[in-house]
Amino acid sequence: MRLKGKTAFITGGNSGIGLATARLFIAEGARVAITGRSQETLDAAVKELGPNAVAIQADLHDVSAIEQSIEKAVAAFGKIDIVFANAGIGGSTPLGQTNLEAFENIIKTNLTGVFFTIQAAVPHLNDKASIILNGSVHAVIGMPGWSAYAATKGAVRSMTRVLASELAPRGIRVNQVTPGGTRTPIWSPMAPSAVEMEVLEKRIGMMAPLGRIGEAEEVANVALFLASDESSNVTAGEIVVDGGATDAPLGAPIYQS
Repeated sequence: MRLKGKTAFITGGNSGIGLATARLFIAEGARVAITGRSQETLDAAVKELGPNAVAIQADLHDVSAIEQSIEKAVAAFGKIDIVFANAGIGGSTPLGQTNLEAFENIIKTNLTGVFFTIQAAVPHLNDKASIILNGSVHAVIGMPGWSAYAATKGAVRSMTRVLASELAPRGIRVNQVTPGGTRTPIWSPMAPSAVEMEVLEKRIGMMAPLGRIGEAEEVANVALFLASDESSNVTAGEIVVDGGATDAPLGAPIYQS
């Protein structure tokens, strides 16, 4: 088991990539604390994950709630070896159609909440711990109408490198996993029906050389590598999991005759 005896803390662990990662970490021997805003989905997740998981309700907009969630995780399982700052929200913010509240909601969740999650965790981390930030290809692809979301993910990309430098004296590694289009609930507002989701997933797949949407488990596998001792000399790194969409875009089916 690659994480035997280790304790992990995963924000947004009640669905999507976070839940897939929690499931995999537990299978590899870890004890996992997950957070989320919905008590209902947290209860369902921890029921699935079993006795090596604890669920903690927390809103990333509330710094004191973040700090309390870390303290609850430590009380349940002891000092932390792995932090996966995964929680985030999507949402378009097109010019001329965006109000301040909508813009700031994305910033507070995807950027401010991530920083304060790490800050709250650091005093409770074992030396040589692993911190993983969840980025996005939106940081580099220039998708029209997604300024706030892209800005947060670009900032997370920069913050990964700063935190890696800052925490290096303790041997704590900080890396980033960067998903492309991945099958998670984040797409639901844009495709509320099964038929609409099928169309959306096909369109996303056409933009990747591998010709399909990604799976949450594929991102979780990369998070596992970064969490494990197999990546013991990897820090300030970024692993992109997007089927080649950002680095080999002209290989995508949409460009093929």
